[in-house]
Amino acid sequence: MSDVLQKYLPARAVEPCFELIKANGVNLKIVNHRVTRHGDYRRLPNGMHQITVNASLNKYRFLITLVHEIAHLVAFEKFGRRIKPHGLEWKRTFQHLMIPFIRPEVFPSKLLPLIANHFKNPKASSSTDAHLAIALKAFDTVQQNDHSYVFELPMGSTFRLYNGKLFKKGQKRTKRYECVELSTGRIYLFQPNAEVELIKD
Repeated sequence: MSDVLQKYLPARAVEPCFELIKANGVNLKIVNHRVTRHGDYRRLPNGMHQITVNASLNKYRFLITLVHEIAHLVAFEKFGRRIKPHGLEWKRTFQHLMIPFIRPEVFPSKLLPLIANHFKNPKASSSTDAHLAIALKAFDTVQQNDHSYVFELPMGSTFRLYNGKLFKKGQKRTKRYECVELSTGRIYLFQPNAEVELIKD
């Protein structure tokens, strides 16, 4: 397992992650890319703890996602199954598990301040922290040049989501953008760092 992890994690994170996996009885599956999630945790009917993480993630996002999912397992085991999946117990557990990794030996210096800030109050997904998500994307091995972020698009422009639905970009409301789905007229709120395909006129 430690040999496999070397392919997906920063070098200094491999052994500590391997120890976390062993200590918590995790059955780790590295899976093909899923658009809607980076990873997930499930307790199987036989009591085993299964965590899946997308193989397509860069090493730093893979590390954050793996620890995020282990934090679910640890929080549920410690506080019980009735806690909110991304409530206070999970946040504290995630913070505690991540602290040993927030160091220059693991993360590049340009990411460290953003990582430290994110973990003051970790979100349900690192993707909802626009500044961190954009900074992490710079380390992706495969760049999708045909994709843009919603915040980069001109007001009123049309864009396509991964599922083929078309939207028109509207005004920014506090942190997110109001966008109208063209086929239904319904308004949806988009994170600034949502990746979309601009439809050229």
